[in-house]
Amino acid sequence: MTPKKFASSILTVAEIEVRKIRHDSSELWTRIIQPALWLLVFGEVFNGIRGFAPTGIPYLEFITPGILAQSVQFIAIFYGITIVWEKDVGLLTKLLSTPSPRSSIIIGKALAAGFRGIFQAIMIFGLALLLGVNLRFDPLDIAGTFFVIVLFAMCFTSLSMALASFLKTRERMMGIGQAITMPLFFASSAIYPIALMPKWLQVISLGNPLTYVVDALRAMLLTGNYSNLAVDLFALVISTAVMIVLASLGLKRLVD
Repeated sequence: MTPKKFASSILTVAEIEVRKIRHDSSELWTRIIQPALWLLVFGEVFNGIRGFAPTGIPYLEFITPGILAQSVQFIAIFYGITIVWEKDVGLLTKLLSTPSPRSSIIIGKALAAGFRGIFQAIMIFGLALLLGVNLRFDPLDIAGTFFVIVLFAMCFTSLSMALASFLKTRERMMGIGQAITMPLFFASSAIYPIALMPKWLQVISLGNPLTYVVDALRAMLLTGNYSNLAVDLFALVISTAVMIVLASLGLKRLVD
């Protein structure tokens, strides 16, 4: 298959997924409730306590990029439930019978998850403004933020589809999604600096993709310190590529 046809296959799959969202957007709106509670309750309560954020940065501002990353993670990690449902009703078998390469199907579905992530980002930006959070809205920083969100959504959506090829039922996917989401969240710098963690958790956080996503978002939206941005993006790109490969290899296994 030529690169042009491969790209066309990706966009076709992504377009189908986005049409599903347009048909029923209720999931997007309900998914905003949890990050809103984190900002409105957790953020406001700890905003008056010193020591949870670096000096000079209000806690509510500090956790806003982390809550944004968490909301994208929640959307992406449960995508495997959808692909298991598609397997159960025969849609996935029909999709695999087309000439589209498995990798283009995975990338297309993961790309559509990026659209969901951008919607979450816009909603959280609006909420942050209402709460008086002082974020940087430089056009390049916003474009970079959307780029990181799309990559991150693709990474965890692919991870979820790779897990689905082994677990194969929606009940198991729901259980494993809940089992890994919060540990990854607490083992990152989303709601407290890595320096506050015990040493063993600091080591774990270095292998957690969420750590690099939060660091990149915080640099672009809050501090303007880009010294680690190249490392953050490199870690995210490598993680996303590995997850896409694993999900592509597991797609055929899912329907067997």
